[in-house]
Amino acid sequence: MVDRVQLLRALSDGRFHSGADLARRLGCSRSAVWKQVRGLREHLAIDAVTGRGYRLRRPLELLDREAIFAALPRRQQGRLEACHVMDVVGSTNELATRAAAMGPLRPVAWFAEAQTGGRGRRGRQWHSPYGANIYLSLLHRFDAPLHRLAGLSIATGVAMAGLLSDLGIQEHGLKWPNDLLWRGRKLAGILVEALGETGGPALAVIGVGLNIDLGEVPEWLDQPAAGLVEAGMELSRNRLAGLLLGRLMEMCERFEAQGLAPFLEQWDRYDLYRGKRVQLQGVGRCHSGVVLGLAPDGGLRLDIGGGAEQVFHAGELSLREAELRDHG
Repeated sequence: MVDRVQLLRALSDGRFHSGADLARRLGCSRSAVWKQVRGLREHLAIDAVTGRGYRLRRPLELLDREAIFAALPRRQQGRLEACHVMDVVGSTNELATRAAAMGPLRPVAWFAEAQTGGRGRRGRQWHSPYGANIYLSLLHRFDAPLHRLAGLSIATGVAMAGLLSDLGIQEHGLKWPNDLLWRGRKLAGILVEALGETGGPALAVIGVGLNIDLGEVPEWLDQPAAGLVEAGMELSRNRLAGLLLGRLMEMCERFEAQGLAPFLEQWDRYDLYRGKRVQLQGVGRCHSGVVLGLAPDGGLRLDIGGGAEQVFHAGELSLREAELRDHG
C-alpha cells in the first residue's frame, strides 16, 4: 500500500512526476499510485496529464517534527514532553483532551495537516485545507486552581499578535474574546478548554487555527477570512509552527506566574474595537454599547449608555460592530 505522506513528499515541489517514476520511488505499482492520488484529490488539487504524470497545483510544505522542534527556543525544547505531527485528524483539541486524562506534567503539542471536525466557538466549522495552515493544540499543566485560567484565551491572542508583529506582519489586531484579524478578516481563531479539579492543579488545552494560505475559500464560510501569505509573510511553515509553539509555551509560563494582568496592557495595543459601538449577540439576547476595554478578569467592558458600564464574559456571546448589523 502506498504511504500517502511519502507520495505527498514526492509531489510537494509542484512539478510533474510520472506514474512510473513515483511507483519506482515508492516501491509499488502505477495503479497503486493512481488509487492514492484519487484519494488525495479529496483534499488537494492534483493535476493528472497523460504523458507527463501528476503534480500538485500548489507546492506543499508538509509538517516535520524535527524542523518544528529546531525552531523552538532552546529552553522550550527542554520543557516539551512531546510534539506529535498528525496527518488528517478530527480535531487536535480532541486528541489533547483525551491525553489530559493521563495527567502529563510537561507540555505536549499536537499539529495536524488537516482537521475534519475542527470547530471554533459556538460550533462554527473551521475551513481546513490540507497542508496549508497551522492547526495546533497545546496541553499545558498549571499549578493553580481552575478559576485562575480565566482569561487564558486573552493571553493567547496577545501572544500570537505579538509574534506576528515580531515577524513583520502589520495591520492585524484582536477581536474579543479570541479572534485575530488582518484588515478586518479572520486570520486566526483560538479555543481554550480548561480541565481539572476546582482546587487545582489545572490543565488547559489551547487550540489554535492560524491561516497561512487559504487557497479557494468555500462558499459555506460565513465570515471574511485572510491568510499570512496575503499579508506578506514569506516564512517556512515548519519554522512558523515552531515559533508559534514556543511563544505559546512562554505565554503559559508567564500566565502561571503573573496571571492575566501583564497581558491586558498589550491587549490594548492590538484591540480593534476599543471606542467603537458594538453589539454583543447571544442566544435570545443582544446588548449594545461602546467598548471601553477589558476588565481585570478579561471580561469586555461596555458603556451601555447613561453613564452605566457593564462587564460581559465570553460564554456564547459574539461581538459585531454595530454599523455592520445596521447595514448588513
